[in-house]
Amino acid sequence: MKKNFDVIAMGELLIDFTMNGQSGQGNDLFEACPGGAPCNVLALLNKMGKKTAFLGKVGKDQFGTLLRSTLEEVGIDASHLLTDEQVNTTLAFVHTFPDGDREFSFYRNPGADMMLTEEEVDPDFLAQARLFHFGTLSMTHEGVRKATKKAVESAKEQGLLISFDPNLRPPLWSTLELAKEQMEYGFAHCDILKISDNEIQFVSGKEDYDEGIQYLQEKYQIPLILLTMGKEGSRAYYKGMRVERPGFSCKTIETTGAGDTFCGSTLYYLLDHDFVCLTEAQLGEMLTFANAAAAIVTTRKGAIRAMPEKEEVEKLIASV
Repeated sequence: MKKNFDVIAMGELLIDFTMNGQSGQGNDLFEACPGGAPCNVLALLNKMGKKTAFLGKVGKDQFGTLLRSTLEEVGIDASHLLTDEQVNTTLAFVHTFPDGDREFSFYRNPGADMMLTEEEVDPDFLAQARLFHFGTLSMTHEGVRKATKKAVESAKEQGLLISFDPNLRPPLWSTLELAKEQMEYGFAHCDILKISDNEIQFVSGKEDYDEGIQYLQEKYQIPLILLTMGKEGSRAYYKGMRVERPGFSCKTIETTGAGDTFCGSTLYYLLDHDFVCLTEAQLGEMLTFANAAAAIVTTRKGAIRAMPEKEEVEKLIASV
């Protein structure tokens, strides 16, 4: 099968309403930022010159129209972005705290992204990629969970590399037990796992990151695990190696999309290198680049339209 795409991702595509000051009357103002983790990852890859496509669903409303035109504008193939006639596009309101951290209020009961069905997943489309990326938000409810599992298993059968970011959002799960169960499905099927410090503690029950990673490695034999630790930087665990690189300090406005930018940057690096024999130096170089790209995104609003150019990332690395 001809590889028309470097990466196909599936999952949620939504509008992140991020706080943007107050009106003259003292009311909070929100900015409508196109978002959703899988497309944030693709947007970074596109900025780096990779060919990407998205599989998902939006509503037949102004937000769905906005999201479709945003994907087309940033160069993500939207031929498999479907429209649900009945259910509205998912919305997330992001409340930012003074330290840049945030909490989400979701309008998704249901949301159009949950309406993707198994029948709508086309294995021939997936076969056109080198790598398939997914998260757990497309596994919160049964119908879309079946669609996700069909996509993952089909991509695996066709020899694609599988990348997984659990992207835990507790408010979207009926129980945290179910969330954990679906994360474990991802661990069992992925070649590349991007996981955050709080997620590794959640799934392993261990405070120490290294112990948590060791638990995952022993149980699931994941070839490459990437751990993000916020402004502290990141680590890569690969074939017995543990490589760590520090974060970059930037003037953070908000952290939305930082993890996805990191994830996209590492996938960009891996697509250009031999996944089966990465060296310690290469892992370090990859982490430094990804840390720098993620830091730049925290200085901007939103994610899909905020992705840095390769030159900006290299400039930040050179300045340190």
